[in-house]
Amino acid sequence: MVVRSFAAPPTPWSRNLAEPKIDPSAYVHSFSNLIGDVYIGANVLIAPGTSIRADEGNPFHIGNSTNVQDGVVIHGLEKGRVIGDDGKEYSVWIGDSTSITHMALIHGPAYVGNNCFIGFRSTVFNARVGDGCIISLHALVQDVEIPAGKYVPSGAVITTQQQADLLPNVRESDQKFASHVVGINESLRQGYRCAADIACITPIRQKQQNSPQPSASVSTQINTQDFNQTNQTKINFTSTNTNAQRNEPMNGDLAQQIRQLLGQGYHVAVEYADVRRFRSGSWQSHAIPHTSEATTVITAVQAALVENEGEYVRLVAVDPKAKRRVSETIIQRPSDKPVVISNATSSNGSSNAYSASKATSNGAASADISGQVRQLLAQGYRISTEFADARHFRSGSWETGPAIDASNESTVISALNTILAEHEGEYVRLVGVDTKAKRRVVETIIQRADSQAVSIQSNGNGSSASYSAPRTTNGKGVANDISTIVGQLLAQGHRISVEHADERHFRTTSWQTLPAITAKHAPAAIAALENYIAEYSDEYVRLVGVDTKAKRRVVEVLVHRPGGQPITATRTAVKVSNSSNSSYGGGSAGKISADMMSRIRQLLSQGYRIGTEHADERHFRTSSWFSCSPIAASNESEVIRALEACLAEHGDEYVRLLGIDTKAKRRVFEGIIHRPAK
Repeated sequence: MVVRSFAAPPTPWSRNLAEPKIDPSAYVHSFSNLIGDVYIGANVLIAPGTSIRADEGNPFHIGNSTNVQDGVVIHGLEKGRVIGDDGKEYSVWIGDSTSITHMALIHGPAYVGNNCFIGFRSTVFNARVGDGCIISLHALVQDVEIPAGKYVPSGAVITTQQQADLLPNVRESDQKFASHVVGINESLRQGYRCAADIACITPIRQKQQNSPQPSASVSTQINTQDFNQTNQTKINFTSTNTNAQRNEPMNGDLAQQIRQLLGQGYHVAVEYADVRRFRSGSWQSHAIPHTSEATTVITAVQAALVENEGEYVRLVAVDPKAKRRVSETIIQRPSDKPVVISNATSSNGSSNAYSASKATSNGAASADISGQVRQLLAQGYRISTEFADARHFRSGSWETGPAIDASNESTVISALNTILAEHEGEYVRLVGVDTKAKRRVVETIIQRADSQAVSIQSNGNGSSASYSAPRTTNGKGVANDISTIVGQLLAQGHRISVEHADERHFRTTSWQTLPAITAKHAPAAIAALENYIAEYSDEYVRLVGVDTKAKRRVVEVLVHRPGGQPITATRTAVKVSNSSNSSYGGGSAGKISADMMSRIRQLLSQGYRIGTEHADERHFRTSSWFSCSPIAASNESEVIRALEACLAEHGDEYVRLLGIDTKAKRRVFEGIIHRPAK
């Protein structure tokens, strides 16, 4: 093994001509470059095409059993050092049993701890990554310290300490994967060393040469058996969760299995994958309502089977208490026809299952849809629709149809027929929404792009229960205090926008914007807000008031949490001021308005911590805020003094106040308390 290693070149800042120090047990490929004061520990693998240059910043340390994969670049700045685990200064320190994967860049000053995983093409610069962290693909970590055991998602840009502190913890499955990669590369290291050692590789080659070669027919038979066995293994082993049961029941038992799982308190989920994704174990989730009502879940599973016809579909049972999967069952393969779950019984004992598969006639489909509409209305659910052409259907990009606010069966069916006629030649699905729990309970495709438009007929067997979505009532729909805020914003001529975020993005304050609410009157705006809350019932939703003339936000209010947790007025009812200078009554630097004083008292009384951030005009336009000195006090007078100090120091910038829930590690309030004089 000829290793391409060179002494550091003489430079104005260093003339020590240090050379790499490589442990004898390490394997360094001859197509890699090592320059300068680089230490390579025991059992390290340095793959082809890597560049490790300690010619500017130095020294470098790469710990035992670490692997540095193809195309990785490790370099450092002349100035800037980190403290290694041995207490000495380094330009780059990489700990033990860490994977630096393909095309990653580690640029000093940088510290990467033990048992870490740095994903493909990710960059770590001027940062410290704690032990056991996993940085996924194409991520940037710069100017921050990542606490131990944190997960950085693919494509994330972590450049502020606040973002780093809000990162989620690494999951057990991620830890197992990182350990697996280390084990694989340890085997590769041993293999490469053996291949380069004539004494090690010669007996293996002799054994291959001396073994009898099978005839062509026998070889073909063996290869076919191996292929079949490999495919069978792939079909049976569909998840890394070794504790999950993988029994595959007959189709007729599927409804009974769903009932048994729900009866045991488990949640039922559905995942699907085409042939390519199935081979790589990359499953995608299909929305199934989290309810214990068997009929609703069975209907949703049936719809998932039809919607993903020609693909693998599996049923997953999840223990919500232990937060783990207890079973995974493949219930459809690409060669199968959509399964019709025929033994789903309604509350009166009669068979009342809805088959979302292609109907043999429009009349049969009409009766099924009509019955389902009646059933949803009788349970107090709201009916809505979504549509998509063939291209958007394949990517799961549905567009919302006109709202159906009626609770009368005939009116709803008439509206559905109009929508079906308007979107003939497209996919149309019916959505049942539980407005109380603010979540979907069923999604059913009622028209496919390759079928004729369905005309739904009501059989008139009784009227459904009267129901309308609640409006500004306590505990239902949009709360009174939020309704007041909507009215205030509209009265002041502000525009109302809505943003949403799932649990992971909420922790990193990465909100996604929904289409703006264009209504000019409060009832219509509240109705639109309720529709968004129902649509994103499993996510956080916040209302944003925007001053279109000044092109700035005047208020941000959290109006919904996952699972329908109540939003109290003390957390969200932000008082919108008529002042043109400050949306929260902020005055001159160093002074706090009476409204904001009241807000501070509320936050402190609830045990929240107070923080502050500031931004100049340029950073304010890009929402790039900087933290003032931390406020550790819980006493009102001390907090006020700290706030006034921040205001005085940044009197020519924007300053905003933060309310922080330290237990949940998230913000509960953000409010601007000062704006620079124009």
